[in-house]
Amino acid sequence: MMSLDKLKQVREEQNKSYQDLADAIGLTKSAYWMIENGKRGLKYSMAVRIAAALGTTPDSLFLHSELTDEEQEAAR
Repeated sequence: MMSLDKLKQVREEQNKSYQDLADAIGLTKSAYWMIENGKRGLKYSMAVRIAAALGTTPDSLFLHSELTDEEQEAAR
């Protein structure tokens, strides 16, 4: 199951604004805001770009950490 909570947390921990991240991944500020706030769908390719801009992986950003290793592997 996907969660957007950690995305905001990591962005803020890195002191990046919506605009900073939007620029890094080639979106407008409003388009990025809509993704982070669940108003716009998120394709895997965009999840990869967002994770790369934050120096992490899509799984660590978007999957619930409560998933077992087996569940995380099945989600891939």
